Parts: sequence; structure tokens; C-alpha cells
Amino acid sequence: MLLKDFYTVQKLDNVSEGKYNAIVKLNNQHDIFKGHFPGNPVTPGVCMMQIIKELSQEILGSSLFMTNSSNVKFMALINPDVHPVLRLELEISGNLETEVKVKNTTSFEDTVALKLTNTYKKV
Repeated sequence: MLLKDFYTVQKLDNVSEGKYNAIVKLNNQHDIFKGHFPGNPVTPGVCMMQIIKELSQEILGSSLFMTNSSNVKFMALINPDVHPVLRLELEISGNLETEVKVKNTTSFEDTVALKLTNTYKKV
């Protein structure tokens, strides 16, 4: 985990071929939130992208290097004090030996916070 103690994975399930659901809980006491932003914590988008990468690595059992990101839509702010528990839906496809495409939707309660498609190569 690149961001030590930033989040914990509470659940990671394979729901069908290439599709996974994860539940993660953000640590609202993490130092990142002291600077982003004091008194009004917001989860940085780049940290969300790192969580997606780390979950994908865990699923695939391999280190990944992001080569492309597309259709990135940050649709709602994620305040870890208000909504620390996130649901991530991951759809993994492609030639799993060379290039991997991961489509993600991240939400809290009934609110979609993030949608994106990342392409990785295995390293």
C-alpha cells in the first residue's frame, strides 16, 4: 500500500467473470486530510486512483503501471468524516498477460462519486 493506513479493504468479492466489488473504509485521521483541506477534508482524486490500482493489483496478483486514464469523471466530493465507507465496482478486461483495462465506479450510499477507465501494463 503506497498510502500507509489511508484506507482498509473491508470486502473484496468476485461477483462474476471479470467483475469485482470492493468495500473500503477511509481513515479520516490520515495526515493527507490535514492538508486537503484543513477543517473540510476532501479525498484527493489521485488517492482514489491509487486505491483502484492497488485493488486491481490485489485481484490480478501482479504489479501494474498505469499507461492511460480516460473518461475520468469526479462527480461528488468524498468527505471522509461524512462518508468514510466507499463501494468500488471494478470491471477488468483485456489481455491479462500484457495490457489490462479497469473500468471503475466508486460510490457512497446512493451517490456516484467517481467513474473512470484506466489502462495498465503488468510490470
